[in-house]
Amino acid sequence: MYRKRCNRFPVLKPSSALRGVTLAGSLLITLSTGVAHAEDAGILPSPTKKTVYVDVLSGTPPQDDPSQPDARVLVRPKNSPLPASGVPVAPWPGLATMDVPSVDEYQSPKTFHKLELDALTGKEGPSWLLPSEVDAQRRTDMDDPYYVPTAGSGHLVPLIMPFRERLQKKGFVFSFTYKGEAMANIHGGMQRGMDYVHELTLQMNFDLGKLAGLNGWSIHTLLMNRAGREVSHDRVGDYYVNLMEVYGLSGHVVAHLVDFYAEKKFLQNRMDITFGRMSLTHVFATSPLICSFMVTCSAPVALKVDPGFAVYPKATWGSRVRFRPTRDTMVQLGAYQVSPLSTNPSGWAWGSENTTGLMLPIEFTWQPFLTRNRLPGHYVFGYAHDTSRYPDVLGASPANKVVATGRLHSAPMDMFWFEGDQMIYRKGGRNQMAGGYLMAGYIHNTPHVSSISDEAYGGLSFNGVIPGRVTDRLGILYSWYHVSHRKELGQMYARDAGLSLGAQVLAPQTDSHVIEAYYAIDAVPGVLVQPEFQYMIRPGETSRRPDAALVGLKVIANL
Repeated sequence: MYRKRCNRFPVLKPSSALRGVTLAGSLLITLSTGVAHAEDAGILPSPTKKTVYVDVLSGTPPQDDPSQPDARVLVRPKNSPLPASGVPVAPWPGLATMDVPSVDEYQSPKTFHKLELDALTGKEGPSWLLPSEVDAQRRTDMDDPYYVPTAGSGHLVPLIMPFRERLQKKGFVFSFTYKGEAMANIHGGMQRGMDYVHELTLQMNFDLGKLAGLNGWSIHTLLMNRAGREVSHDRVGDYYVNLMEVYGLSGHVVAHLVDFYAEKKFLQNRMDITFGRMSLTHVFATSPLICSFMVTCSAPVALKVDPGFAVYPKATWGSRVRFRPTRDTMVQLGAYQVSPLSTNPSGWAWGSENTTGLMLPIEFTWQPFLTRNRLPGHYVFGYAHDTSRYPDVLGASPANKVVATGRLHSAPMDMFWFEGDQMIYRKGGRNQMAGGYLMAGYIHNTPHVSSISDEAYGGLSFNGVIPGRVTDRLGILYSWYHVSHRKELGQMYARDAGLSLGAQVLAPQTDSHVIEAYYAIDAVPGVLVQPEFQYMIRPGETSRRPDAALVGLKVIANL
């Protein structure tokens, strides 16, 4: 949650009764407890304060106040399960697995389990350099959640909501989700045909404050069932890029244990720490927008192929600390065990894992809110160092060829990433997914020991493209993948020496490109239907297969 800095009016805080003041036809209502204050007096506001501006007659934000959003863009769809604040009631199955809400009621000023952390200071960071008319954080609190837009509104079985609400009050919440994907290769690649995959996910959160009196503590668990075939391997002929998200890294698993970790929020919701079994991409190098696309969920491909980057649903032992230095910045750093997926494909056999090193990621995020309509942006800069020693990707070529380019040696791996998105219009409410985004990113890995050394992507994610369908979303993403020059050189040496490159590699590999487009339809409460189109240039990262075109369908259903 962000602190408030009001440059226009003094802010009144209610005690036992609601207090208000009418200024220029507007009523300023404050929803949390505290004392009256004014920034001009030099008194910092309470970090738990929320403020809503309401027109006295119409009940909507006043149109003549340039500091407030245009009321037309805040109109929520009738079937939206989100309250006016934009903060979903836990557990909301559309929330990213990397940022699971707690079971606390978000309206409570004493909660330790808010979706967002409060800032360590009441200051702004880089946003202070923006013009005052552009920087919305100078005028009001920004507490919108950043959640995954890949789940339909509501629930399939609303009749059990009273039961779920009773469990929530006692400290337990759950969500059960089905995700199915069917993808058919209709042109190019290896062969025509279709593959199907699905996953069943059970997510459970335990609030130890309510269950055991340990305020600020919670336990998060996630179990998953996956089955099916991967179209990239069977039909297209690419083994770096998985064109279907669900099959991913784990393949057929009856009951894969993804999450089992504890979370503690302290310093009055200004810092949190998690430790236990978890994936790096729950919090690092990911975003809800990225995870709305099949190819990039839950992280860019260049990171998913790195052995030490525990990509969802692969989990390892680890810990992460997160805090907000200023209202518009966030820093998180962690330490994670590195172990190959093959040593524990089910997630349960902890004793059989072979630890090869330590992954040390750190990430800085700048999150501005722009213009009166409070358009959020997320600009993420990350770095990770894997202490494991990896073999030289040059490979075991003939000795005389290898000596000419330097000797073979193993090395650790470094990863750098930038991921940025910016909302350019708002439509359908005040939450962070109520609008259209432009997005771009770049990833670089150590070429000496990485198969995919570089990746760049750019695209858009727009809602409300069809009038009256503000909960539907259109996504288009272009991605470029570059094979390490050293790996390509090793393959050239092997080919020239008459050595086999393997059954899956037709020629020295260079790069490939993928264009993905989807339209997510909020069909009925609890069900999202998402038609897909994908076009891959140079499958297998060679010119032997020029392209492949695929069409498919994703369906997500929430209990």
